[in-house]
Amino acid sequence: MLSLSIPVVAQQPRLLVTQKGDTSLGIIDPAAGKVIASVQEGGITGHEVVASPDGRLAYVPIYGNSGVGKPGTDGTKMVVIDIASQKVVGNLDFGHAARPHMPIFGPKDGLLYVTTELDQAITLIDPKTLKIVGTIPTGQVQSHMLALSHDGRRGYTANVGPGTVSVLDIPARKTITVIPISSDTQRISISNDDRWVFTSDQTKPRLAVIDTASNTVKSWVPLDGFGYGSSPTPDGRWLIIAIPDKNKVDVIDLKTMAPAPAVDVCADPQETLVRPDGKFGYVSCLGTSQVAEIDLATWKVTRLIATGKATDGLAWAEAR
Repeated sequence: MLSLSIPVVAQQPRLLVTQKGDTSLGIIDPAAGKVIASVQEGGITGHEVVASPDGRLAYVPIYGNSGVGKPGTDGTKMVVIDIASQKVVGNLDFGHAARPHMPIFGPKDGLLYVTTELDQAITLIDPKTLKIVGTIPTGQVQSHMLALSHDGRRGYTANVGPGTVSVLDIPARKTITVIPISSDTQRISISNDDRWVFTSDQTKPRLAVIDTASNTVKSWVPLDGFGYGSSPTPDGRWLIIAIPDKNKVDVIDLKTMAPAPAVDVCADPQETLVRPDGKFGYVSCLGTSQVAEIDLATWKVTRLIATGKATDGLAWAEAR
């Protein structure tokens, strides 16, 4: 349960980053461009993080010590961190090995949706009580990442090993269909208008563009290498996508679905995040334990922010 004694204090915007090598969550002051705290997660690492809508809390599912589909520790918990006090204030125990991974807040219902790979499901959590309130089956193994439509009615999971995307009916809590992509796919995001879902083929350097009206792959966009985390800009014009094997961030023009000039970043980029004001993008670099800050007006890296070891998941925490 969350402590009711958490003080309500003014919260400055913070960039959150999972530091897998240190089994901790890094809290970055984006104005100063430095980590101001690293909060231990309990000895086993989380890969992804999400901030509560009010910017006060960080939710970190504890995945385990291995990669998707690989042998290793199977996570059973999710920790909650108070960002201002930089302390763990809550802990949810799934009660079994689940490999919880990607957390997202529902845009309409306020629930927390978390991929639980070993359950082949999305687990629904009341973030205030830390109680599990439901599940949605994905019908596939290795449902690693999740995107939700902005009306809260549809969910999309990237199922890595099968190379598929599951389409979920959120209100009905069921799988609508499973879309084949390739033998291996990674990461997933959705356009601001909910027309397109994006996931990367891991057998060829290309991005699948899924038409959400027909639930089919509408087109393929060539990439400089194998794509990973992607994010649309707030104006809906661009999609930025990490290319780990090329140390780049590719930029896709969403009006034409064509590549624009790429941005060179630090080694082994993983996750991308666009700041809500659209001025900057952030890219976690696993290979150098840094976050690259990109000016989205000039498409230049403005600085590299040193983090803890093995930087991965990113989230933005700001009061709304």
